[in-house]
Amino acid sequence: MAMLSLVVGVASGLARLGTAVPDLAAGLAGWHAALMICAFFGTVIGLERAVALAHPAAYAGPLASGLGGLALLLHLPLAWAQALFILASLVLVGGAIAVTRRQLALFTLTLAVGAACWLAGNVAWAASGLLQAAIPWWLAFLVVTIAGERLELTRFLPARREAPPLFRIAVGTILVGAATTIWFSSGGLVLFAAGLGALSMWLLRYDIARHNAGQRGLVRYIALCLLSGYAWLATGAVIGLAGGFEPAHPLRDAALHAITLGFVFAMVFGHAPIIFPAIARVRIPYHPVFYLPLALLHVSLAARIAGTALGDAGVLLRLGGVANAVALVAFIVTMLASVLRGRRSGKR
Repeated sequence: MAMLSLVVGVASGLARLGTAVPDLAAGLAGWHAALMICAFFGTVIGLERAVALAHPAAYAGPLASGLGGLALLLHLPLAWAQALFILASLVLVGGAIAVTRRQLALFTLTLAVGAACWLAGNVAWAASGLLQAAIPWWLAFLVVTIAGERLELTRFLPARREAPPLFRIAVGTILVGAATTIWFSSGGLVLFAAGLGALSMWLLRYDIARHNAGQRGLVRYIALCLLSGYAWLATGAVIGLAGGFEPAHPLRDAALHAITLGFVFAMVFGHAPIIFPAIARVRIPYHPVFYLPLALLHVSLAARIAGTALGDAGVLLRLGGVANAVALVAFIVTMLASVLRGRRSGKR
């Protein structure tokens, strides 16, 4: 269900850029963000947590978000999809609280906050009927969740006294910014962008990826995925500080996709060779060809943002968007080919 929502979600995004796509996707262009963030990422993140918790009840979350995506695809009443997404985020919050009770630490609290951001966004959407009310919270859900997962790995580095308080300030600024958009939309979005910028600087400075970039093989690939993603997070924050998160701003597409494509999908590219084997019980042996989808993602996103910045709503913007989709397809094909290669080597 998650993959189906991803495919239709990507196609609906292309429809928003004026690219010809099947009618199913074109008719769902207005729900592009919900399909990508709630139905796809919500399901994938929920499934990852369910596997880690190893409790049957935890699987109710990804099941609900997957069904929420199907509800959108089948054009069922919107309230059904919204209720399913709220249920999925409630399960994720519950699982995060259970983990925090087992191990009270800054990173477990951060993961719980990330889950709560998804719940807040889903409730804001259902209560207001406006997708824009959910966008800052949904972005915070993805960004804070990733930051929490990266924070956990800093335990393997020498302790730095200033790192935890700076992390709290960055995440706190993101949360305050998202919350204040309810009353002060423009000011809240600028504050939100400032928090994203501060968090990107924290990740570039304190994340273990900076130390692993000098390694080889898979370790180096993952590190470069992460570092490039942090650079895109910083780029999205700068555009946001210029007003890019405003609904009618000409740089809105650039601001949103610098974060969701440049940052979030770079994290997916980097973590997939580790997370997918844990979830699906398959081997994904590393190969240098992994860099090709990553390079295509960055080049195509740069072209897309350039088209937006230049006020080109035509060729360059659409070409960048189509190339974004090709990069995601190339990544999936690369991962599947690696799984097959791992199975063949395992049989030998």
